[in-house]
Amino acid sequence: MHGVGASVVNALSEEFEVEVHKSGKIYFQRYERGIPKMKVEERGATKKTGTKTTFSPDSKIFPEIKFKYEIIARYLREMAYLNAGLRIKFSDEPNGKTEEFHFEGGIAEYVATLTKGNEALHDVIFFKGVRDGIDVEVALQWTDAVHEVIFTYANNIHTGEGGTHLSGLKSALTRTINTYAAKNNLFKNKDMRLEGDDTREGLAAIVSIKLGNPQFEGQTKTKLGNSEVEGIVSGLVNEKLGEYLEKTPPVAKRIVARAVEAATAREAARKAKELVRRKGALDSGSLPGKLADCQERDPAHAELFIVEGDSAGGSAKGARDRRTQAILPLFGKVLNVERARIDKVLSSDKLRVLISALGMGVANEKDLSKLRYHKIVIMTDADVDGSHIRTLWLTFFFRQFIEIIENGYLYVAQPPLFRAKKGKNERYLKDEAALEDYLTDLGSEAVTLEAGKGKDAREYKGAALRAVVHKALHLERMYEGLERRSKERPIVAALATLANDKTITDESFESEKAAEQMAAAISKETKDGNLIYRVEPDGEVHFRAVFTHTQNGAKPPTVVDVTLLRAGELREIRRVGPELDVIKAPYNLKIGETQSTAETTKAIADAVLAAGNKGVEIQRYKGLGEMNPEQLWATTMNPETRSMLKMQIVGPKEEVAKTFEKLMGDQVEPRRLFIEEYALNTRNLDI
Repeated sequence: MHGVGASVVNALSEEFEVEVHKSGKIYFQRYERGIPKMKVEERGATKKTGTKTTFSPDSKIFPEIKFKYEIIARYLREMAYLNAGLRIKFSDEPNGKTEEFHFEGGIAEYVATLTKGNEALHDVIFFKGVRDGIDVEVALQWTDAVHEVIFTYANNIHTGEGGTHLSGLKSALTRTINTYAAKNNLFKNKDMRLEGDDTREGLAAIVSIKLGNPQFEGQTKTKLGNSEVEGIVSGLVNEKLGEYLEKTPPVAKRIVARAVEAATAREAARKAKELVRRKGALDSGSLPGKLADCQERDPAHAELFIVEGDSAGGSAKGARDRRTQAILPLFGKVLNVERARIDKVLSSDKLRVLISALGMGVANEKDLSKLRYHKIVIMTDADVDGSHIRTLWLTFFFRQFIEIIENGYLYVAQPPLFRAKKGKNERYLKDEAALEDYLTDLGSEAVTLEAGKGKDAREYKGAALRAVVHKALHLERMYEGLERRSKERPIVAALATLANDKTITDESFESEKAAEQMAAAISKETKDGNLIYRVEPDGEVHFRAVFTHTQNGAKPPTVVDVTLLRAGELREIRRVGPELDVIKAPYNLKIGETQSTAETTKAIADAVLAAGNKGVEIQRYKGLGEMNPEQLWATTMNPETRSMLKMQIVGPKEEVAKTFEKLMGDQVEPRRLFIEEYALNTRNLDI
């Protein structure tokens, strides 16, 4: 994308091979760590054209070699949308994922996906044209959302900061809609005029241009600078959108009505700001009464803790360092601003109090230089209600004060969920995993494992036993993860054995033969004569084996997709299983003067945890208010000992916006699908 891709990948790769099909011939060259290991050689004839690049990242440079599936998939998906008819197949073989990206509708289909979860006012508007050698494609759709989503591209490159093609679109939209509304007497009065924000509220749009001499600002090409593009895009949008509005009056009236509604809300917000300003609520010189401010006046050294509830606020005020830490207690759930305009935001007492405390203004009057605190910490209870309130606050900052996130000023506190006390010693633990580690540490010192007999006998205690327990618990979680997907443990165990079998392979994992091989081998591995199977298509591109028991016809059949051989849990079972297999039975446990036996490594782990739990008093905090000030300071607020999460926007802002829309929007269906997709991965559910 940035002109240096191939050379950078080559330099960072242990091995790098390029095969080019061109002019009826095949050419090949191989490199190692950026250095050619051979001259370009001709390797036969071909009727194809294209380039095949194979590389392996250099382990001397990258401590962990891990590809992020969604980043690659998102880019390939974009390319398929931007080039209508292009077909891209993406396979992540280690994880058993395969996707094909193919969109005949191009960017019109892209816009349709952006508006899912909102009620569209009309079908996607799409038009294209070529002017002065520049190809322009535009897709538009207005919805009932309160935010705009506009993606711009130049030569298939996502210009995240916009540029002249974006300014051309914006100016044309405002001019065209104003002209149509005035001409058809759709305004409430003759003097009314829509502003740009009014015409774009609820709009999802994509502008894609292709030009011969692009001028980008910066090496990362995030902004287009060609001055001639603005007029070309503006002229095309004026012409084509104007024609569309004239031909479809019902749609035109809905679009204009949507913009007028936005303008009315904007005016209401202006009046609301004036009203609260007259009352002093947004005056930079005044502070809300609930705020316990700090003495520090340099924002770089000042912290604001937004605390859930008056009880927790009282503890936080008693715990804080008055010099640098301010406390703002706000009781209960805050307004969900995902669907709220600024006038509704200003009508919320809690949000108005926070806006005043921040001191940087609101909406188009914001001034980041006036922000009073450069560490703003959301501090909620470590339970489900606390998580919900935290999500509401994150939605507020993302939608109304994204500058605070982008500049690294927003944090989330990590209060402990447990306090474990044994004798005079106590430990604060942030979650279930930390509690498990703590009990494992205690139990590993109290228990001795004698495994094996004769020359295979070995003793495990302390760090060695701790490693065994961690592996056994991890292995159990992997089995549980697969079993939650309706796989019986004998079948999962058989799969773990099979996955190392070189004969159970297939190029695509899409053949009936591969499923047949897998099913037959599972039946053999499980040694269950009553287990029978049939192989059938899964409805898409793979085949699956359906297992049933002849002795129990009422038992639901177990379905195993052939791609499960590439499941991440199965990979971990294959990795950890052999490490535990070296610990030979029988397993004898000594706890003080008491002796017992265990049948499995999981039973060993359970015994160690039980021993660690003996004599330990565990308190689970339901809320921050249950902690006294000394405890809250020591665990959550002391800069020397606390742990906090810094909020950052990872990936395109538009993708993050879609996630907020899915989780916090009005539409239930996208949220239901999200829950269905990830529910099986939930380990600890606090209900």
